Amino acid sequence: MENTTYLNRYQEWLEFEELQPELREELESIRGNDKEIYERFYQDLTFGTGGLRGILGAGTNRMNIYTVRRATAGLALYLLSNHGGEAQQRGVVIAYDSRAYSQRFAQEAALTLNSFGIRTYVFDYLTPTPELSFAVNYRQAIAGIVITASHNPKEYNGYKVYNEYGCQITGEMAEGILEYINHYQELEDLPMMLRYETACERDLYHVIGDVYHQAYQNAVLQQALLHDSAAKEDLKVVYTPLHGTGMIPVTGVLDKDGFTQIHVLESQKEPDSAFSTVRSPNPEEKDALQLAIAYAAEIGADLVLGTDPDADRVGIAVWNGNEYILLTGNQTGALLADYVLSRKELEDNAVVIKTIVTSELGADIANAHGAEVMNVLTGFKYIGEKMIGFDKNSDHTFIMGYEESYGYLVGNHAKDKDAVVASMLICEMAAYQKAQGKTLLERLEELYQEHGYYKEALDSFTLPGADGQERIAAIMADLRARELNEIGGQAIAEVKDYKNGIDDLPKADVLKYFFVSGGWMAVRPSGTEPKIKFYYFEKTLENFRKTMYNRILVIFMVDKTIKSNSSTKRSARNYEITFRRIYNGKIMGWPV
Repeated sequence: MENTTYLNRYQEWLEFEELQPELREELESIRGNDKEIYERFYQDLTFGTGGLRGILGAGTNRMNIYTVRRATAGLALYLLSNHGGEAQQRGVVIAYDSRAYSQRFAQEAALTLNSFGIRTYVFDYLTPTPELSFAVNYRQAIAGIVITASHNPKEYNGYKVYNEYGCQITGEMAEGILEYINHYQELEDLPMMLRYETACERDLYHVIGDVYHQAYQNAVLQQALLHDSAAKEDLKVVYTPLHGTGMIPVTGVLDKDGFTQIHVLESQKEPDSAFSTVRSPNPEEKDALQLAIAYAAEIGADLVLGTDPDADRVGIAVWNGNEYILLTGNQTGALLADYVLSRKELEDNAVVIKTIVTSELGADIANAHGAEVMNVLTGFKYIGEKMIGFDKNSDHTFIMGYEESYGYLVGNHAKDKDAVVASMLICEMAAYQKAQGKTLLERLEELYQEHGYYKEALDSFTLPGADGQERIAAIMADLRARELNEIGGQAIAEVKDYKNGIDDLPKADVLKYFFVSGGWMAVRPSGTEPKIKFYYFEKTLENFRKTMYNRILVIFMVDKTIKSNSSTKRSARNYEITFRRIYNGKIMGWPV
């Protein structure tokens, strides 16, 4: 976009007579603020395989009713072009979470589809993303939409599109929809929506609820593996939905599975778009579970569970006799693999799917049980895509899929990560281990002794705005330009650049460095946030000590703009301190 274009777009929005009053007020408030105008209008909010995700507000680069209408109009044209009248009859299922404007955006999407003659089935209440995935299949709809920004901070919202199999759209379909979205360049071009009353009269707008909620719950309960009622009744759990959608489905499933000591954190029980009791509703972050951990300590709970706003991710903390230890997504995934695979009768073609940045511990556990392991790109949509192929060809039996970012799926009822089924199975495996006189941490230690002491680390740098986007691109370009033979004294055996489309995977902006030691480091920009992520993995403590040193070197090796970031400076100092602690053998829970 030319330098003057963003100002023209800004003016066009101000001159649009039907502009939503609150958005007009917002644009008036930034008049003369060139930097802010640029951030809002320098591009259209990117539509990709994750649909839309962005900061709420006025502008082409923000989430608002007009970016939702535009995306939905493009989706409608794509569906009609590829499916014709079938798309109108089968319709689209729409769900939404507890974020600001989620319900409004869901209705905007539905009425936009209705204006093209496409039926819509809109949930009556806050609904988890995995239930939307389930409902698309249950309804035999042509597509699905869920309004959510998942685990992002409160100022975000998003718009995810699902195909007819209940899987998030991937490359080809996303590109096809985007082509039609680009037909709508001006606000005046957007189609007129039907009125709600008119859409209902024409049998286009349908509200759904109880039947679907119950069917989804039953499908989740079919994945239950523990039938020891005494063990379940003995487990004391603190659960927090983090002000999101998980409250009803998670507690409902746990109750029906026989858990009687589920204590919900009252201060985070109710939906709240401001997420007023937590800095960020992301169970990957330590702060998110601190209130729940404090309550757990008060009542003597065995386990803490926390789900993100759309209930597709779950984080856990386990009591070790002295304090609550937060488990990583890799550790929880490995424990789930151990529990599920040891209790299922596996067919010869059983398969576990993980992402390329997920630890190898779960893979080793799966192989030990005779299951095949497949690697896919980061993003659960790629796991879902594999599952669709299995359904069509019957050449593999899907057991579970997981990724390091706290997303897990057991069973074939959905094609996306599911914190509801994961919460149930996490409670089951905690109850099972407690009945054996062990905690999940002690079982994890046994797995380490059997398979090796897998260690991991993650650095995530937030670089917001247009400048941040450029910085992230520059970092990736800089790394690709370097012919590295070693990092921090660790020899590199192989470098894989997934941008070239390798290992039979789609092209992706990911670099992965494999060390001679057997460990690796991966670098990738986030697809949902303005972040660049560095992943580190080693199988032994000694090599992990070296990897910790690598982290410090990488920070000071990559783009200078990161070095100048004050938070990163603090992080670098913290890493150095952490490195010294590790070298002195003082990191709790890690073998020395």
